[in-house]
Amino acid sequence: MNSELALSETTPGFVALVGAGPGHPGLLTLRGRECLQDCEVVLYDGLSNVEMLVHAPQAVHQCVGKHGQSRIWKQDEIIAEMIRHAKEGKRVVRLKGGDPAVFARTSEEVNALKAERIPFEIVPGITAALAAGSYAGIPITHRGIASAVALVTGHEEPGKAKSDLDWPALARFPGTLVIYMGVTTAKQWTDALIGSGKDPKTPCAILRRCSLPDQQKIQCRLDEVAGHLTPASKFRPPVITIVGEVTGLAESMDWFSRRPLSGKNVLVTRPKDQANQLAKPLEELGANVIVQPAIKICPPDDWSEVDAAIDQIETFDSLVFTSRNGVKSFLDRLLDVGRDMRCLGGLKIAVVGDATANVLATYHLRADWIPESFDADALLTTLQNAEPPLKSTLVVRTQRGRDVVTDGLRASGTQVREVVAYENWDVPEMDPATRGKIDEQPLDWITLTSPATARNVHRWLGDFIGETRIAVISPLTAQTVRELGWRVDAVAASATMQSLTQAILDAETT
Repeated sequence: MNSELALSETTPGFVALVGAGPGHPGLLTLRGRECLQDCEVVLYDGLSNVEMLVHAPQAVHQCVGKHGQSRIWKQDEIIAEMIRHAKEGKRVVRLKGGDPAVFARTSEEVNALKAERIPFEIVPGITAALAAGSYAGIPITHRGIASAVALVTGHEEPGKAKSDLDWPALARFPGTLVIYMGVTTAKQWTDALIGSGKDPKTPCAILRRCSLPDQQKIQCRLDEVAGHLTPASKFRPPVITIVGEVTGLAESMDWFSRRPLSGKNVLVTRPKDQANQLAKPLEELGANVIVQPAIKICPPDDWSEVDAAIDQIETFDSLVFTSRNGVKSFLDRLLDVGRDMRCLGGLKIAVVGDATANVLATYHLRADWIPESFDADALLTTLQNAEPPLKSTLVVRTQRGRDVVTDGLRASGTQVREVVAYENWDVPEMDPATRGKIDEQPLDWITLTSPATARNVHRWLGDFIGETRIAVISPLTAQTVRELGWRVDAVAASATMQSLTQAILDAETT
């Protein structure tokens, strides 16, 4: 084992300096994910996507600064905090944007760790210059155009008496220049290049938030770069500028901005642990997804009614699930109290739709009844037509909602027992950060997946939503939205996230 990495009694902690990549959470390396899963503390900054922290739910997450939102820690403060945790015997991840070896001050952190005899590891990441080729259609090398690349800082250490950069040599460089951190100093470095002989007409591409859904790109000449970046509020960091003929290939190689929902801002309002089922397919189509749960799913305060029903499960001839959450909550509880799926062997099972049936299948159970359309009325009709007629039914539901199924079955002579296996509650208010994003980037779409969600989002946003379009999961949700005074622009053909995504796509392309 490398002596730098070997643990000892005097230095029981460990530090992994992990490159988070250019921004997209999927561009974290497998090794980087392993380090996050194994650590106890994560020190992260504004250049690393906070979505990656999902890989470290067991760790303390400590932000060391994000432009415009929190104080930016000085480098010596970050080093001191990293060493403090390591000396306490903790496994620490220092999560850094891009690659730790590219303009990330990693050598300073490594020197400090070595001085304290703290073992460490450096995990590479994808730096923005390399991501630009794939996400902006700009290969930084190309046969016949550029066979060399220079990565250049646009922001040298403050206080230097003289620049370490040889601007005349860079002006003559026979390839592509990639300027990092050059927003506030754009006038200085573009003047330096032009003054050293670089053609003012040299094509350039300014790239912001590379690989993220809201990635932006400006193509211009070298002598126009400073005008696009000054003042810095025009095009805020993180930004790189690519200087060279390869930027002319951006149009022909671009796939990122040509996706069908590229540039569309979509609000996903599902509960936090379910939002990704809708957010991910929308993002893959190019949408900039903002997740803001409108309801939260909670276990019931008292499980006694559920437990009693499970204890008497053999007395029922049928089991009805009116939602996906009901399936998961009830069956997880059944396992928690020591039963297993064999106890359901004598029951027939009904679900409200295909999505609920899919959750049921994860428990190796198959639905006997699935209505053709996703709503309580269709489910009731299906159950009323069951042969032989239902005698004793257990209905699993939430604490609020329509009583169509239970009332209808009772009216048909079926003995019905209801149990609340989960509760859903309104989220009182929109997160201030989400509100800020919406104010900065008006929404193109709002997605609503239940009447309760629709009512709560309407309470947040009021009657006027401008040109924002509404996509809903079902006709019942559509009815609620119209009753609230909003229009409905897309309705899912079936109650699945795939169908809801397709409804939005169809509305955008027709």
